[in-house]
Amino acid sequence: MITRRAASQAFTVHLENYEGPFDLLLGLISKHQLDITEIALAKVTDEFMVHLRAIRESQAELDLGQTSEFLLVAATLLDLKAARLLPTSREDDEEDLALIEARDLLFARLLQYRAFKEVAGRFAAELSRSARMTPRQAGLEPQLASLLPELVITITPEQLAMIAARALTPREEPTVGLAHLHSATVSVVEQAAIVAERLREHGSASFRTLVRDADSTLVVVARFLALLELFREQAVTFEQPEALGELTVRWVGAQDGDVQVSDEFDEADLERPTPEQDDAGPRPVEAGDPR
Repeated sequence: MITRRAASQAFTVHLENYEGPFDLLLGLISKHQLDITEIALAKVTDEFMVHLRAIRESQAELDLGQTSEFLLVAATLLDLKAARLLPTSREDDEEDLALIEARDLLFARLLQYRAFKEVAGRFAAELSRSARMTPRQAGLEPQLASLLPELVITITPEQLAMIAARALTPREEPTVGLAHLHSATVSVVEQAAIVAERLREHGSASFRTLVRDADSTLVVVARFLALLELFREQAVTFEQPEALGELTVRWVGAQDGDVQVSDEFDEADLERPTPEQDDAGPRPVEAGDPR
């Protein structure tokens, strides 16, 4: 027995223990309000075939979505019924556990299908409700339009052109000024002269001793770079008995005279250098030279 009002009418089944939409049958089984073993799936299938035949005879368009939906639900119900009808043994072996897991997966598929069905119904209802709405195309009513203030233009066309030209003129990219930052310049050449003077006087000293009077981290870094320059000029040697231990610096250069130290680490002087200084390369540093 088929209940059909139109070609798009939902499929309805009439059984001894259930009568209603096919989707509701799925929901009742998933909620355990109906026993799957009491549902005659063969009769449900026969009724659906009659339903499809009636649609074909009426020359209505066949709803492929409804057909696919029925096949999915019917296959799921068939798997559930087969799992329920299979004999169960008392011992829980691997096959029994696999059957239980398969049954749980089937119930999960039913719940997932029902959730998607409900969401799709809500979307369809919203689309149907939105289709009955149209945007307002009329303007303001006269009594409301009169409340708007009168637009008064107080500039001339020439002034408007100047404003437009100023707005369209490309602007320079913003830059962050550093004039408010002050960082004292520390000369590596100057620090090399101080280190050379102390090492000539004492012969050797630890790096900690050489930077003990440094008043900033920049001075410590400059003196370390100065030691590297002196080492490159073969004026000092380093001794460190163990890793990360005390670093001892020993003077092995001349006891008097100038020491050639490169000024590549120094920043540009405020005064423009002379051509002789540009061509000289490494310049001599006298011990104790205050620059």
